[in-house]
Amino acid sequence: MVRVPFRAAADRVRHRLTRFTRPKSAARTTARTPGDLTGAAPKPYVRALSMLAVVVIGAWLGLLAVGSIRTPVGPMDTNMTLRPSLTGGSKINVSPLGALELDSHIAPLRLDVDVDRLDPVRSQALVDQPERFSGLQDEVTRDVAAGTRELAVRSCVAVISGATALGLVVYRRPRRALAAGGLALTLLAASGVSAYATWNPKSVLEPKFSGLLSSAPSLVGDARSIVTEFDIYQQELARLVTNVTRLYDATSTLPVYQPDPGTIRALHVSDIHLNPAAWHIIASLVEQYEIDVIIDSGDTMDHGSAAENGFLDPIRDLGAPYVWVRGNHDSMVTQAYLEKFRNVRVLDDGRTVNVAGLRIAGTGDAQFTPDRSKPVGGKAAVELEGMRLATSLRDQEQAGTPVDIAVAHDPNTARQTDGTVPLVLAGHLHNRINEQLKGGTRLKVEGSTGGGGLRAVQNDKPEKVRASVLYLDRSTRRLQAWDEITLGGLGLTTAEVSRHLPEENLKKDAPSSPAPTPSPTRSPARPTPSP
Repeated sequence: MVRVPFRAAADRVRHRLTRFTRPKSAARTTARTPGDLTGAAPKPYVRALSMLAVVVIGAWLGLLAVGSIRTPVGPMDTNMTLRPSLTGGSKINVSPLGALELDSHIAPLRLDVDVDRLDPVRSQALVDQPERFSGLQDEVTRDVAAGTRELAVRSCVAVISGATALGLVVYRRPRRALAAGGLALTLLAASGVSAYATWNPKSVLEPKFSGLLSSAPSLVGDARSIVTEFDIYQQELARLVTNVTRLYDATSTLPVYQPDPGTIRALHVSDIHLNPAAWHIIASLVEQYEIDVIIDSGDTMDHGSAAENGFLDPIRDLGAPYVWVRGNHDSMVTQAYLEKFRNVRVLDDGRTVNVAGLRIAGTGDAQFTPDRSKPVGGKAAVELEGMRLATSLRDQEQAGTPVDIAVAHDPNTARQTDGTVPLVLAGHLHNRINEQLKGGTRLKVEGSTGGGGLRAVQNDKPEKVRASVLYLDRSTRRLQAWDEITLGGLGLTTAEVSRHLPEENLKKDAPSSPAPTPSPTRSPARPTPSP
């Protein structure tokens, strides 16, 4: 008799599992007909692993089939789905603008929220009745809570049904199939407990943006509002919905970014390594973020030769003061050429300048590595240079003119300034580091704004382009927040912006009064230049 395709497929799956779970001796000596599961029992751990595989695959198929719900969240229609994941977290897809990723929890399940569309009736009601914005955060919180409960119930049914059905197909025993369904429910419950135990409501303070949403300041507001208004999850969720509503209402053009007059914006770049594209990126960031000062922590060149000096000429037209320290690929010839530029402040030997309301000190790198004719001093030389810089910083403080930011190229130099300055910037490593040193100084190492320069083509994958926007309070000149901008390297067109707050700001108590409600009046939109 010819079997139906489904029955034949089930027999093949069952037969293959039987081959793995049956001892080899039994396979050789026991003659068995297809579908016969009798004979020598498999080893317990093999049986357990095969059961676990059936449970995981069945639960996953169940989630794919029926493990999602469609629910309204404020003026938006969304699809909420649980997906298997190694890291957990939540992802909010806002088509066609991009996505936001939140480190909301640690569990083998990720929450995906797809924003399908704005309901025109509910959106128009918000526009016509601005007073409804004041209650939007409560409405959003209720919608999300209701959707989460419904999703939890739907997911339980999905994983139990999927695991039980696959168990019945593979084992053809109702008892084993029910055991698979029960184990699936247990695993889902354990994942829920893990997500609850590691739930981080403050994850919305440090989202990672991609796509058009990489213009993060337009969504999350200015640095001062981050410190004072971003402590309560429900308030931020409502603000997110409000801003996304306005983005759609503006026909997918981002609203104008209003700078906070009490915030100084500094752009930290490093390790450009003769990449001419870096100047276009920097100029775009200066305009988009309304940068007050650019700080370059060195290695602008590759060999430091006089022939390379023409590469530096675009610095004159970047539209902001340029503070620079020498890197180990920059020569004294490079430094002398930059000292002639009117908008450039070259720092060396602890020199201090006042620019854009900040007092900045720095020193050039103790080594020039392209010169193979002279020995390099290694780590000891750069640490000694850092000690000299620290001494200069202490002298400044004793004179009543403390420094706000110190700059060096090598992180080993920068670490020597711990306890003498609130913030020290460095580069050299082509990777980002953010570290609170023991003495209270925050060390921020920037990646390569030139994507590693021409040498990046030697790598298997293009090195990413990195820069950071630092937000500092104008009165205290302390760091409030920073945006990490990451662009795709050679041949790539990806863009991400992630916002971060210092730990001391995250620990502040929430404001006693609710955050001011965003005004419904929309500013005229203008296109935001892409980096």
